[in-house]
Amino acid sequence: MSTALRHGWTTGACATAATTAACTALLTGSFPDPVEILLPRGQTPAFALAREESGDGWARASVVKDAGDDPDVTHGALISSTVRHGEPGTGVVFRAGPGVGTVTKPGLPLPVGEPAINPVPRRMMREHVGRVAAEHGGSGDVVVEISVENGEEIARSTWNPRLGILGGLSVLGTTGIVVPYSCSAWIDSIRRGVDVARAAGRQHVAGCTGSTSEQVAAALHGLPEDALLDMGDFAGAVLKYLRRHPVPRLTIAGGIGKLSKLADGHLDLHSGRSQVNHDLLAAIVRDAGGTPELVEAVRGANTALGALHLCQEAALPLGDLIAARARDTAVGVLREAPVAVDVVVIDRAGVIVGRA
Repeated sequence: MSTALRHGWTTGACATAATTAACTALLTGSFPDPVEILLPRGQTPAFALAREESGDGWARASVVKDAGDDPDVTHGALISSTVRHGEPGTGVVFRAGPGVGTVTKPGLPLPVGEPAINPVPRRMMREHVGRVAAEHGGSGDVVVEISVENGEEIARSTWNPRLGILGGLSVLGTTGIVVPYSCSAWIDSIRRGVDVARAAGRQHVAGCTGSTSEQVAAALHGLPEDALLDMGDFAGAVLKYLRRHPVPRLTIAGGIGKLSKLADGHLDLHSGRSQVNHDLLAAIVRDAGGTPELVEAVRGANTALGALHLCQEAALPLGDLIAARARDTAVGVLREAPVAVDVVVIDRAGVIVGRA
């Protein structure tokens, strides 16, 4: 008998909960426990505090991360936020405490030198600090230092060192919720999604790698919810099932990193099972007339996004070229199935950077 996999909370959600509790204690002298936060999609989970500490001008709260039934390397990690009063007019300033990495290479959604706290968790923490300040008469000018116990050690089993995030983990999350990663369950849900779309008479479906690409595809083509397939990393599952159960039109939408893997022929886009091929990106740039200097810069780029930025500066449409190759891969898997394919490549902000 199968049981449903239990969802968990992202590092960003845990950091937001800890920050909210610490900021409240800084202004009122007492820690809310449990502390409730508002996630981007409207959920309001409550987090129990594992530790509470305070001193002159600072307060620290800690939360133990619960990743649910996802095999997440940060499951059980102690995530702490230390909040101090900041200089007037500075707003929320982020610092990397022990176990949180610092960005050392371009190509990530944060400038070099910044703590590896991603944009959505930053936004969540800013919003919650603002609410606490408004409620308790604070200025909202604070320094927030996030730390993860044993984070530097845990980070060695992630891609962070290769990406140039040094000293620890990244604080990640776009929805606040960790969806359990079960290959067979996910692929089954993709197939059921195709079945539902066909039953509803949909002529156009979109296979999307995540929530941002899903929003882009829906807005671009006016697609209803039952035409959106949560493809995740399983591009092959979507294409092989549509080969047997065709829908007239398929849009594949995703970030440039994952779709550059599809362009390289990979059908499983998970970072643990396929990597971005920078030699391929360099060859694409060379064949498109890029200068030898640009070709080598792309070959040495930290990420596909970094390669894209280099090509944008040189007015070379790398996003479109990756989209075209990804489309070729998809058409090859579909074989003779009557499915018209288009590909939409986005950056981390959801901006379309390539189409085919």
